[in-house]
Amino acid sequence: MLAEIPVRTPRDSTLPLIDTDIARVPQTTPPLDALSVDVEDYYHVEAFRDRIPPHTWPLYPSRVIDNTRRVLELFSRRQARATFFVLGWVAERHPGIVREILSGGHEVGCHSYGHNCLWRLSPEEFRADTRRARQAIEDAGGRAVLGYRAPSFSVVERTLWAVPILAEEGFLYDSSVFPIHHDVYGFPQAPRFPFRWATRQGHRLYEIPPTTLRCAGWNFPAAGGAYLRILPEWYTRWAVRRARRQAQSLVLYFHPWEIDPRQPRLTGSFRSRFRHYSGLSRMYGKLGRILAAGHFVPLMDYLNALAGGLAQRSPGLAEMRSGAVSAIG
Repeated sequence: MLAEIPVRTPRDSTLPLIDTDIARVPQTTPPLDALSVDVEDYYHVEAFRDRIPPHTWPLYPSRVIDNTRRVLELFSRRQARATFFVLGWVAERHPGIVREILSGGHEVGCHSYGHNCLWRLSPEEFRADTRRARQAIEDAGGRAVLGYRAPSFSVVERTLWAVPILAEEGFLYDSSVFPIHHDVYGFPQAPRFPFRWATRQGHRLYEIPPTTLRCAGWNFPAAGGAYLRILPEWYTRWAVRRARRQAQSLVLYFHPWEIDPRQPRLTGSFRSRFRHYSGLSRMYGKLGRILAAGHFVPLMDYLNALAGGLAQRSPGLAEMRSGAVSAIG
């Protein structure tokens, strides 16, 4: 069931419109929820971007493989499956981890190549970065990559030019819009539930935002990343209960470095260090408990349930991406 929803028309005729809202996933027992992991290392993060430029990344000891394997073990124990949005830089240097992810029954998506927020890139640079990342991930895993997540949820109102590019490049869905207020990212006027973009060129792209809760006229983050790691666990339990009462699925995300309290400590501002290091020792346990509260699947499976089977799980590389795009047009 797809229903039209009103949206303010962008002045720039090249920008996309929100054309349809997707019916919520029919509730199952346990509920069907979506799970994703942004596969990057501790030194890739936006919080330390001003101190650690990309050309210095090889100088730091990598912990992404061990941390990702711990995540895979946790998911196996909890019988959870997920979408792993892999940084192209990581896939080039560690192709084996992409194959390990796929062999565990998970989906792989694209998390850019160089972890640049979109507002630092031109459209041409963004397209080149995305193509390089996708090629590295597909070469490593041998499966087509149909999902994208921008670094730091950087698809915001001023970077909507990226949506038509993703659709043109053959992506089926994006998960880069976070409908909250934040000092770095956020698109609070975007729909809180999955929806579909319509580009002026006639393409379609599904959007899957992380879970938020509406309270007192504001959207509050409910399930993911620093919000899960730093906020008290009673808040997370309250958010899950509220979502269940409203027949709302969870769309959860986090990073492998968030379960690694022994990672090297980097210099940075107080705010950056607080956001990055707070709650690391508690995150693994929190994840285990929240995974036990739902039935977590990759974003592609979640989208299939939402859109009545319009989307297909990542096909082999022999299948045309253009066919995947036309299937949702």
